[in-house]
Amino acid sequence: MSNVTKRVLIYRLGSLGDTVIALPAFHLVARAFPCAERRLLTNFPVNEKAPPAADILANSDLMHGYFRYAVGTRNPRELLSVWRQLIGWRPQVLIYMGPPRGIQSARRDATFFRLCGIRRLIGVPLTADMQQNRWEGATQSLEPEASRLVRNLSELGDADLEAPENWSLHLTPEEHARAAEALQPAGGRPILAVSVGTKVQSKDWGRENWRTLLAALATLYPDYALTLSGSPEEGEASEFAAAAWRAASAGPVLNLCGQLNPRESAAAFARARLFIGHDSGPMHLAAAVQTPCVAVFSARNKPRVWFPYGKQHRVIYHQVECWGCNLETCIVEKKKCIASITVEEVLTEVRAVLNAVPHHEPVR
Repeated sequence: MSNVTKRVLIYRLGSLGDTVIALPAFHLVARAFPCAERRLLTNFPVNEKAPPAADILANSDLMHGYFRYAVGTRNPRELLSVWRQLIGWRPQVLIYMGPPRGIQSARRDATFFRLCGIRRLIGVPLTADMQQNRWEGATQSLEPEASRLVRNLSELGDADLEAPENWSLHLTPEEHARAAEALQPAGGRPILAVSVGTKVQSKDWGRENWRTLLAALATLYPDYALTLSGSPEEGEASEFAAAAWRAASAGPVLNLCGQLNPRESAAAFARARLFIGHDSGPMHLAAAVQTPCVAVFSARNKPRVWFPYGKQHRVIYHQVECWGCNLETCIVEKKKCIASITVEEVLTEVRAVLNAVPHHEPVR
């Protein structure tokens, strides 16, 4: 199969978190088609804070090129442009990793890709089971999205989500060196990595909560250094929260917002004892390099679907009656799911993780 297939098109939309949780699927495709040129059909970022998929997968050898379009477009000229690009490249196989948008939508997508001359389509979710995250009785919870993606590609083999190497970004020595340089002011102290930002209002735990949390952590862990990561726009909110750490501890504070690209940030997270943050792209980056996470989740999504993958993480999620709303902005209920999470709850989980996992070996 892999010896005769020369060009494989992978369809995956989204930004940082969506790309990272698809890493086991990308690795599976690379193993199935090791000699093929693999290109990703993806979208332009929909938010200025969101990095494109190419920034996350660069240097990894998981992808060799990209086609991009504006997500949700119905503009005939834009669609014709995409069609022409794909026709010109002549992919032989499509790997479908699009979001579940209903069977009719999947059928339309399949028709489009066949009109692009692609004969073999893998993973197109044409059944309700492929569209949904299964209920897993053993855990009494829903299947993670990473698991649904690789299940739909099962004809390619076993993705083994438990194997750390299948989450690897293949970070380069240069990326590790850049992270080490950025972390040098920590002076060799153990590091708590924190990201207070989020693109979505309904996921935001609140500036005052983060400030109170960091004050408590500074008192509990005076020998630690604090790093703050995120987009340049999140630098001010990070400084607001970090002021409480500075008032309570002499431990260094490194505000790295906007200073490192996503892959360099992953290399920095790999050196941290713990990551603390929202349901966010940085959280998924930290999980990918096997750094334990304490994640503060709203209930806009159903539980476990988008939790960081792995048993070493702690997630605080309050399942209120309006859970699964999928709202980006919550006004009526005033974000009661995430607003009801207390600083003490987060502190309890941080202490449990640091007591149980004092150190880890990062995945590169």
